[in-house]
Amino acid sequence: MMNKNSKVLALKYRPQTFDDLIGQEVVSETIINSIKANKVPNAYLFTGIRGIGKTTTARIVAKSLNCLKGVEDLCKTSMCENCEAIANSSHIDVLEMDAASKTGVDDVRDLIEFSRYGPTSTKFKIFIIDEVHMLSKQAFNALLKTLEEPPEYLKFIFATTEIKKIPITVVSRCQRFDLARIKSTQLFDFIKKIKDKENGKVSDEALKLIVKISEGSVRDALSLLDRALLSLENNKELDLGTAQKIFGYFDKSQLIDIFHLILKGDENKVIESYRNIYDQGVEPKIFINDFLEILYYFKNISSLTPESTNFSLNDEEFDKIKKISSDVDNEVLILFWQFTIKTLGELDIVSNQHLSIEMLLLRLIHLKDSKLKYEEKNDNEKISNKKNDNQANVSSQILNKETINQIKNVSQEKKIKSEPKIHTKATNEKIINSFKELIELCSYKKEMSLKYELEKNVNLVKFENGRIEISFNDNLDKDFVKNLSSKLFEWTSHRWIISFSKNEGELSINEKKKNKQKKLIENTKKSDLYKTVLNHFSDAELIDVKPVGKDKE
Repeated sequence: MMNKNSKVLALKYRPQTFDDLIGQEVVSETIINSIKANKVPNAYLFTGIRGIGKTTTARIVAKSLNCLKGVEDLCKTSMCENCEAIANSSHIDVLEMDAASKTGVDDVRDLIEFSRYGPTSTKFKIFIIDEVHMLSKQAFNALLKTLEEPPEYLKFIFATTEIKKIPITVVSRCQRFDLARIKSTQLFDFIKKIKDKENGKVSDEALKLIVKISEGSVRDALSLLDRALLSLENNKELDLGTAQKIFGYFDKSQLIDIFHLILKGDENKVIESYRNIYDQGVEPKIFINDFLEILYYFKNISSLTPESTNFSLNDEEFDKIKKISSDVDNEVLILFWQFTIKTLGELDIVSNQHLSIEMLLLRLIHLKDSKLKYEEKNDNEKISNKKNDNQANVSSQILNKETINQIKNVSQEKKIKSEPKIHTKATNEKIINSFKELIELCSYKKEMSLKYELEKNVNLVKFENGRIEISFNDNLDKDFVKNLSSKLFEWTSHRWIISFSKNEGELSINEKKKNKQKKLIENTKKSDLYKTVLNHFSDAELIDVKPVGKDKE
């Protein structure tokens, strides 16, 4: 017999009773209560991710049903004959079958035939079928009748990671238990105890890294701990840095430093830091995904704790992010997230993914700088607009006096509105200074199709004299660029460059109008007039608002 000390940790410390299971307290209590009440289902179905104890729980259930001491005094230290045989998978009345290797209907028929004979030395004959979703459709159908009305002595226990692949007719005949991922703190405490039993020297930070990589799987955590303990030299502690090298993970603090350098705008150090990470053998996609994870923590750090991050961050990294995030605008973080997600999609297209990452980091620096400049410009415009508003109020008062009792007919009004204020040179060459002037000129020149496209399907990114940068939706006419270029040359006597941008740009004219109208309706609903109308007509609904007087424009 194999020495117990020579076993891998996942087998050496495999739970033997319900008390040994971690993270499955509700499942354990339910099963124990059903056995005590003598209301044992015909079939159990355990589902969940790999390594959380499905097959282990199945064996414990088999022991609980057949233990010579009964479920109340289930063998814990010294096992009875039945429990020891079940633990070693050698009991004649407890058959374990791997559905991955025995998938056919003939295998299930043999099983059913074998079930006709009662147990030899136990109360129940039990079939444990692992990875049951691998059975064929015909095999499942062959099981249905036996599952629904088995002999009293026969019980089935199924385990699977793919519950959706099992026919609903089978699932409905079983008592289903969903085994949960093990919580980070529970798993950390568990592997720390085992580390102490094995006299291993592993730092808490290295254990937390193991917990993070295992993603709630006990088997994965024990396998990684086994690997870590085997790599240790005598009397040497495994620290976080060494653990990262062993498991192929790079230090998250490097990403935090890169993010901090991006906010500072230090291009050279950002690229240098990234190349150091790349030289460690980190794949570009892994870098991007970890960078997205760091962005998430920066955005939501106020609502997180080191434990809630699944130990992805140690205490020092957590405090560092908290400190830096206090000076970062949420809008910047959201923009960074969008650009990084787009780059993740680009990696499958480009031949040199490494260069794409470098360009992403540089773009993020310039994106942050552009937002700061934009905000400064807005602040200056607000100050300037405040002064202009004061002057405009005086001018409007004079203008109102002059226009009192002035009557204009409809044709005059339409004519005034249709003539755009376009600047011209001495040679009658028109100069278009803005996107708004371009739309007005299209209207004046009766180019309605161009006007329609510009207002409905085009989002302005940048406008200069001689150059227009736009983004567009799927409804844009395929000849739009050709038609617009032709008309601009006709109107201004020089060629214009029209380019498409990946940036979303401003809202279209039509979207702006809809938003303005929506806001107008919302504001009107808050007015006393609207409330008075509702008092008299409770079922009235406001569907449109038309401004009058000076608000009309």
